[in-house]
Amino acid sequence: MNALHYIDSLPLDLSKIKEIISLDKKLALSDAAIQRIKKCRSYLDTKTKSISKPIYGINTGFGALYNVKINDNNLQKLQENLVMSHACGTGDEVPNEIVKLMILFKIKSLSYGHSGVQLATVKRLIEFYNNDIIPVIYTQGSLGASGDLSPLAHMSLPLIGLGEVYYKGNKIATKELLEIFSWDKINLQSKEGLALLNGTQFMSAYGIHCLLKSHKLSYLSDVIGTISLEGFDGRIEPFNELIHFARPHNGQIKTAQRIKDLLEESELISQEKQHVQDPYSFRCMPQVHGASKDAIRFVTKTFLTEINSVTDNPNIFVDEDEIISGGNFHGQPLALGLDFLAIALSELGNISERRTYQLVSGHRHLPPFLVANPGLNSGFMIPQYTAASIVSQNKQYATPASVDSIESSNGQEDHVSMGANAATKCKKVVDNLQTILAIELFTGSQALSFSNGKSSPFIESIVSMYRQEVTIVEEDRVMRNDIVISSEFITSLEIDSFELFG
Repeated sequence: MNALHYIDSLPLDLSKIKEIISLDKKLALSDAAIQRIKKCRSYLDTKTKSISKPIYGINTGFGALYNVKINDNNLQKLQENLVMSHACGTGDEVPNEIVKLMILFKIKSLSYGHSGVQLATVKRLIEFYNNDIIPVIYTQGSLGASGDLSPLAHMSLPLIGLGEVYYKGNKIATKELLEIFSWDKINLQSKEGLALLNGTQFMSAYGIHCLLKSHKLSYLSDVIGTISLEGFDGRIEPFNELIHFARPHNGQIKTAQRIKDLLEESELISQEKQHVQDPYSFRCMPQVHGASKDAIRFVTKTFLTEINSVTDNPNIFVDEDEIISGGNFHGQPLALGLDFLAIALSELGNISERRTYQLVSGHRHLPPFLVANPGLNSGFMIPQYTAASIVSQNKQYATPASVDSIESSNGQEDHVSMGANAATKCKKVVDNLQTILAIELFTGSQALSFSNGKSSPFIESIVSMYRQEVTIVEEDRVMRNDIVISSEFITSLEIDSFELFG
C-alpha cells in the first residue's frame, strides 16, 4: 500500500514534492484542513443568504460582466457555465506528470479554507490524483491572469461530468469514468467554479517540474563539465577557494568546491601541464554555472511561496468576516521567474556546447573530432553541430514572455503576465539542456579515453557506469542512438536530495 501524504498547513518544498512523486504517495486531507474547508463553505452559504448586494464571482458575472447580478436560483448554473465557457484550450496536451502537479497544487491552495469550495469537490480532486485520473488539458489558452483560466477549466470539466481523462493509459470520456467509479458529478455551489479556475496552478506545475529537473541538471553540469575538464587536460587552479571567497557569490563558491571534490585523488588533474590557462568554458565554470545556480535558487523560492499560497479570487476570511476581491491570481512573479530560469538554463547549455566544441577541435593531446583516423571518420564533428543548433534554439526560447501583455475581457483585465507562455517555453529549454549535456557527456567521456592516467574515483565510476550503456567510438556509427541513450542515462541517475536542494 502506498504511503499517505496529508495535505495540511505545513509548506511543500522540493524534497517533499520529489518524495511524493518518486514514492507515488497518495493524498489525504488533514483533519485541520477538512475543518477549514467546511468552516469557509458554511460561512459562505450563510453569507449569501443574509445579504442581497452583489459579491463578485459569487452572485455576479465574471470579468467584464462583474456588474451583472445573478439570481440565487441560477448560482449553480453560473458556476457550471463558467467552467464550460472557459474550456477553450488548444495546442498540445499537457504532459500527465504536470497535470498531476496541477491537481496537487490546486488541492493545496483550496485546503487553506479561503476559497469557499465544498469538501466534496476537494475530495474528488484527491480521488483523481490517487487513482491516476488525468484530465486532458491543453498547453495554449492561458494569459497568466486571471490565473490559468483555460487550463484549469479543462482540469475542472471532469468534476461536472464533462471533458476527457486518461485512465489506465486510455483516453476516455468523463461520462465513462463516472460509470466505472459509480460517481455522481459534482454539483458546483456558489463561488466554486471561480475557485477552481482562478489560480496559478498551470504555471506553478510547469515551474516546479522545470525546477526539479533544473536542480538535477545544474548538478550534472558540474559533473559532466568536470569529465570534459579531465578529457581536455585542464588545470585545477581556477577552482581554488581563495579566488572565490574574494568574490563570494554563493553559486560560484559551491560550484568551485564541488568540482574540487569531484576531482579528489585524480591523477590527471595533478599531472604537470604544458599550458598556462584553459579556455573560459572550462576555467569559468564556477562563475557561469554558479550564476545559474543562484538564479535557480531564487526562482525556487518564488515558486515555493506560490504553491503554498491561496491564488484564487475573491478570498474569504471567515474570522474577519471579510470577502475580498483582489488579484492573487496574477502570475507576474511566476512569469518573471520562469523567464529568469529559462535564461539561466540556456546559459548552462551555452557553455556546455563550448566545451564540446573545444574537445573536438584537435587541441591539447586530442585528435581532431576525437577519432583515431579522422578524415575517413567524421567522428564527433556532427554531435557538436547538433548541440550548437539546440543552443541557438534555447537562446530564442530565452526571449522573455513576461515583457508582453495583451488587454482582454473588455479592458477589465488590462494587464496580464503571459506566465503560461513563459512556462511552456521554459520546459522546452530544460528538455533541450538535457540533450546538450547528453552530447557533452558523450563527447567528454570519449575525450577522456585518450588520456594517460586515471581521473578521480568518482569520475571513473560515473564514466564506467556510462560505458555500460555507450561504448567508445572506434569508427563512425549512427550517433543519434548514442545521444538518445546518453540522455536516458542522465534521466536514470538518482541524486541525493541534499546534493540537489541543500
